[in-house]
Amino acid sequence: MWARVDMRVLEKVEEQLAADDESAKRRLDESFARFEEAQPALSSRISEVLAEPLDDTALALGYFLTLAIWLGFEESFKGDVGQVDAIGLSAVDEMLKLDEQIRLSDPAEVVDSDDVVAMEQPEMLAFIHEHLDAALEANADEVDVDDVHEVYRIILVLVLALSYAVRSPSNVTVSTSTEFTA
Repeated sequence: MWARVDMRVLEKVEEQLAADDESAKRRLDESFARFEEAQPALSSRISEVLAEPLDDTALALGYFLTLAIWLGFEESFKGDVGQVDAIGLSAVDEMLKLDEQIRLSDPAEVVDSDDVVAMEQPEMLAFIHEHLDAALEANADEVDVDDVHEVYRIILVLVLALSYAVRSPSNVTVSTSTEFTA
């Protein structure tokens, strides 16, 4: 898949997000504004989740990962990330819900949502897990794991929706033929 975000890009974004000066804060605000403008359906859905009463760890994780993922896609694909509309967002959300239902009905099922995301964005999933594990470890006594799970789920939706929204490069030909020849 051509729409993979490289770990080097994510590390660069992380460095930018870690900066703690006035110009960094201004850049973060501008980045979030660009995200809201470029991805109104995604932005609205994430805002709904983050507006719920969440513990501080889940909330901070949600904002950080949302911005890091958006900036990773923006840096990697510049103007080639299309807008995710409500239908595309709903399709990704339904796909994950179906996956969750399959796992609940068949505990022997070996593929889960993480595997689905890892097939599309292995380095991004590793980045997310790294930050998720660090947040849970640092706040083990006071974190609400249900809140963190809710944030994690919307982050998976964000990753998949943006992955599917990346336009194919001009040098990649995608066949639309359904004809099969043996």
